[in-house]
Amino acid sequence: MSVVKDTGRRALIPPFGAEHEELRATIRRWVEDEILPEQEEWERRREFPRELFNRAAELGFLGLRYPESLGGQGGDEVHDAVWAEEVAATGMCGGVGAGLGAHTGIATPPIFKFGTDDHHERFLRPAIAGEKVAALGITEPGGGSDVASIRTRAERVGGGWVVNGSKTFITNGVRADFLVCAVRTTSDGGHHGISFLVLESDMPGYEVSRKLEKLGWHSSDTGEISFTDVEVPEENLLGEEHEGFKLIMANFQWERLLMALGAVGTMDWCLRRTVSYALEREAFGRKLGRFQAVRHKVAEMSVDLEAGRAMTYSALRLLASGRDALREVTAAKLFTQRAAVRAADEALQVHGGYGYMREYEVERVLRDARLGPIGGGTDEIMKEILGRGLGL
Repeated sequence: MSVVKDTGRRALIPPFGAEHEELRATIRRWVEDEILPEQEEWERRREFPRELFNRAAELGFLGLRYPESLGGQGGDEVHDAVWAEEVAATGMCGGVGAGLGAHTGIATPPIFKFGTDDHHERFLRPAIAGEKVAALGITEPGGGSDVASIRTRAERVGGGWVVNGSKTFITNGVRADFLVCAVRTTSDGGHHGISFLVLESDMPGYEVSRKLEKLGWHSSDTGEISFTDVEVPEENLLGEEHEGFKLIMANFQWERLLMALGAVGTMDWCLRRTVSYALEREAFGRKLGRFQAVRHKVAEMSVDLEAGRAMTYSALRLLASGRDALREVTAAKLFTQRAAVRAADEALQVHGGYGYMREYEVERVLRDARLGPIGGGTDEIMKEILGRGLGL
């Protein structure tokens, strides 16, 4: 959102209204009071406390878009969009944002949209309450953006399936209580014969193989999970059997839009932090902001921010109105992820040696931002979607 000159107030841009601005303020206060003072320690420990899910649930953040009948706040996608953008704009470390965001933004939405009343009660309600942690399992050791290459197999048996295979790069994978998991339920290759099963971590044969070390997102527990003859009951099928690819595609649009919103928040933080530093720091007897090179870097950051924000908000308006926004979401995701990396890199350059110091947080933001062009579909996949949409 832009800022009204001389007042510091945000200019409201549809689909956001006064209610959403109040939510922004609430999120910001919570992050500044309870998360920012602790996150460096969480980064060092390589995970944030499990209790943070309970605290986020207590404040209503885990159920913003879900009905009150399930313990949610009765909001919609726009409320969730505010959450995704604001946690990044506060400077919250990417690992915490990823862990909470994977729970609210990519793992529980398929349960809500495609699940039965039984699924809602067994999985969604406790997830909204922070009693169970959710994760989404699609990526495998032998394949990433190409979901057609899924090899984890679910063999039909009496009363359900037996699952064998593995998943990797799973956010919340180490401590998830349940995994919304894509499996192959026929021998057909390609996009056909993929289904979604909800696997529970206490099922025999379900094992966290290892916790992964990463360039960024240090405070999130990213895991590799293996399945050895895991027996999954019939009632844990999510949606229609063999129709899982449709669920993946439906979920991808929202996941990619959330990533674009997070990148917009990151760019906003980088710009504000860099301008503040340039106005305070002196070099060669002048404030940094007096140097043309610094002004030009800040100008480029501001243009990327406004362009990314406009593209992302446009896609959000379409998606929130129920319209297909594949092209708009894809373009927003492609542009904002690289733009966020550029913004963090320019911020680091302006900060100089201080940018590498933890108390300035710039080096962490750059590390965290680098996943954006990879996760949720690589830049190459985004370009392929856009190119094909143009008839090529």
